Amino acid sequence: MRHMRRALLSSFAVTTLVLGPGQLAVAEPVGGISPVMAGDGSSTVGATPELSNGEDVDSRAEALEAGKYWTAERMARAIPADNHLPAPPTGPARAAVPTGRPGSTPAASPTAIRPGGRAARVADTASVGKVFFKNPVNGKNYVCSAAAVNSPSKQMVVTAGHCVNTGGSKGTAGRWMRNWTYVPRYRDGSRPFGTFAAKHFRSFSGWTDHSDLARDVAMVTTWPLNNKKLVNVTGGHGLSWNFSQKQETTVFGYPGNHGKGKSQRVCRGKTRAAGASYSELRCDFGSGASGGPWLREYDEAKGLGRQNGVMSTRNRGGWNRTPYFDTAVKRLFDAQGRAT
Repeated sequence: MRHMRRALLSSFAVTTLVLGPGQLAVAEPVGGISPVMAGDGSSTVGATPELSNGEDVDSRAEALEAGKYWTAERMARAIPADNHLPAPPTGPARAAVPTGRPGSTPAASPTAIRPGGRAARVADTASVGKVFFKNPVNGKNYVCSAAAVNSPSKQMVVTAGHCVNTGGSKGTAGRWMRNWTYVPRYRDGSRPFGTFAAKHFRSFSGWTDHSDLARDVAMVTTWPLNNKKLVNVTGGHGLSWNFSQKQETTVFGYPGNHGKGKSQRVCRGKTRAAGASYSELRCDFGSGASGGPWLREYDEAKGLGRQNGVMSTRNRGGWNRTPYFDTAVKRLFDAQGRAT
């Protein structure tokens, strides 16, 4: 979670919280980055994930190695990803100007049989999970949140850019995280659907080259597990873009300041504009919630909605922000969604 440099206050005046039981750094450019579009920060770059030793996760054997790294002890000790940033400029909010017509892709229910038993908490949904990764700069283990999104590949998750890449600065590209895995519906050490290793990363150059929070979005293709694709196992949300910044929204994540991030939490409310590049909602979701989905049209019965944002930052009033999902996010989806 990117954390604004201010004292934190707890406030839930406009939303309800339903409770259930990384530092930025710069280093040399990483090899294997494949640009998709040239231009400003809305161009996208991709990379093959790596293990701790720098070996590419380019086979099922390496994917299993990435999963084996994450013992129960390492998962429990992983640090919620966070960073301290200057407070945003003050002034009147300016609404985003959509870069095209609003659009959405459909969600998908699982085709595989889910594990039996009743869900212990209303917040739990199989289409949201916890991310575990190793920062290659300081060698520490971190956690974020993410969500499965339906795409042609049936293998993709959406998370924050800072949960995938350290972010760049002053002409030096950021580093891609290592041993990156996604655990659907993680709950206090339980992995009911297993551990899905990353197969391919993609984010915006605005984030990977300049740490631009307006482009703090990433999409990750995962390896199939036991010959089953992620979305077929857990279901996947749809995607929305170019909608009004004022939306009835359901937010999921694993905030460390609620239940120590051991299980999912959910926040509901109506978002508002936070300048032209962001929407915000007062959830007071802290470190560890980064990358969690902001959903329109969430269906409680199906546990699915249309992703219209991603958890990025929190300021002193407990306001969380997402980058505005515009046409560039749809292009990111198109570039990554068919990767298998």
